[in-house]
Amino acid sequence: MRKIVIASDRPKQIVDVTERIERELKGLGVIDGVCTLFVTHTTAALTTADLDPGTDLDMLDAFDQLIPKLRYRHPHDPGHVPDHILASLIGPALALPVGDGKLVLGTWQRVVLVELDGPRERQVLLSV
Repeated sequence: MRKIVIASDRPKQIVDVTERIERELKGLGVIDGVCTLFVTHTTAALTTADLDPGTDLDMLDAFDQLIPKLRYRHPHDPGHVPDHILASLIGPALALPVGDGKLVLGTWQRVVLVELDGPRERQVLLSV
């Protein structure tokens, strides 16, 4: 298992981690298999996306609209409860096929970390 540190530089951000994951796979010498990724945080998530210019901001705007503006009861910091909820909805993990040493993705698919409470460093565990 590898631990990858991904740094965000904004409070809300879509971070393309595709090339970073593929470098790790190359370093491991993986040819074929399944790559499992898991972000070890409750205010970040992993998914795939098309990252045409502006799509990252469109995603963040859409995510913001999904979560209702309520009076949350989280004792630690009610202000970031929407981030916890959204991270749960998007999910903390991905399982992706690997073929010929690379992730098998669709033409426009990229692997992205969704930062919901940054900026900060996030740990992503990679296992094949």
